[in-house]
Amino acid sequence: MGRLFGTDGARGIANKELTCELAMKIGRAAAMVLTDSTHSRPRILIGKDTRISSDMLDGALTAGLCSVGADVISLGVVPTPAVAFLVGKYKADAGIMISASHNPCEFNGIKIFSGDGYKLPDALEEQIEAIVLDQAQVPPCPVGGAIGRVTVAERAVKDYVDHIKRTVPFALDGMNIAIDCANGSASRTAEKLFTELGATVHMLADQPDGININEHCGSTHMENLMQYVKEHEGIDAGIAFDGDADRFLAVDEKGNFLDGDYIMAIIAADMRSRGKLAGNTVVGTIMTNMGFSRFCEENGMKFLATKVGDRYVLEEMLLEEYNFGGEQSGHVIFLDFATTGDGQLTAAQLLSILKRRNAKLSSLATLMTRFPQVMVNVTVTNEGKLRFYTDGEVKAAVEAAKTEMGKNGRVVVRVSGTEPLVRVMVEGENKDQIDRVANRVADVVRERLS
Repeated sequence: MGRLFGTDGARGIANKELTCELAMKIGRAAAMVLTDSTHSRPRILIGKDTRISSDMLDGALTAGLCSVGADVISLGVVPTPAVAFLVGKYKADAGIMISASHNPCEFNGIKIFSGDGYKLPDALEEQIEAIVLDQAQVPPCPVGGAIGRVTVAERAVKDYVDHIKRTVPFALDGMNIAIDCANGSASRTAEKLFTELGATVHMLADQPDGININEHCGSTHMENLMQYVKEHEGIDAGIAFDGDADRFLAVDEKGNFLDGDYIMAIIAADMRSRGKLAGNTVVGTIMTNMGFSRFCEENGMKFLATKVGDRYVLEEMLLEEYNFGGEQSGHVIFLDFATTGDGQLTAAQLLSILKRRNAKLSSLATLMTRFPQVMVNVTVTNEGKLRFYTDGEVKAAVEAAKTEMGKNGRVVVRVSGTEPLVRVMVEGENKDQIDRVANRVADVVRERLS
């Protein structure tokens, strides 16, 4: 797997790259590091998504944690942001989420949150990684009463749903919502949440079988939800989550797709109008559409761009005390309510704006004009991901593309932190030009790095 922890935890093909042995070692190492920092018997939450390998990895992680004296609180199937929230509510020392988010079922991942609900800092991840990779390191082996215990948090879903409900200033009475759960974690929570908020819900992809997570559904496959909204009269909006429900994308009442940039524009404008947007600033990434930065400029807001990854958005928000930011992919962070991106929280906030303003989603989306943007994902080898940074022909192709686009566009080519891909994004005013430029760069990447 290369470096154990990437931009969003440790990920790989379950039982091949992310094995039970590795999961057990991560559990042991995490407990050892946390014990060292807390100087007490740690209590660690474990949540998981619905993919078939999550139970297997849950067992391995639990065994590793208990074997070095940590107590485990099992949350069962919950969204990733539920783990982040419940760490604080249950006063645990850390939380672990077993999920590969939007990836297919054969992948899985391990994401660790610290006791304050934030993703584990790089320094602690590096300590855990060093212990896992050091074959000479001998873990402690407590016996008797010093071995960790396992308990089940029976109220985990209710406590999380109640938390989101408390953040919504306007109930959703009378609204009709189509919800695509990606056959993932939202299958446990979304119907309960939005029904209790007062909406009538139409549930899609909410029957997980361990294998169908993210399969032609959810926020990475919006076609079914778009078609459903078009074919059913009276639906106010469609909302779609990914496998662990930390991201959310939308469909308006006409069946048109709205990405994270549109969602953030609507919410940011509303927050600013109510004096709730800290510093009148929104934090995004280099992948945020140029139309969003122009929207901010025209509406008296400042836009800051970070590297791709919600952890970098969060770092900037915390550094400057901003309270709203996110990514085009649908990771949206409300620091007033949460410590990480939360798809259901974001959906609830957006829908409450529609209800309070008695507005159509299609109308609110006209706040922002999106620049044409094309993304080409090129599958590469692990070696190719490393060579990306040094290959002369790839560098030359990227520079040529930037020169051609000039000031009227952008070219961003980057290695995915979670998948075996190089992503080629080109943006500008001329659709034919950006298609041509993106495919030209992608061809070079494919030839050199695949």
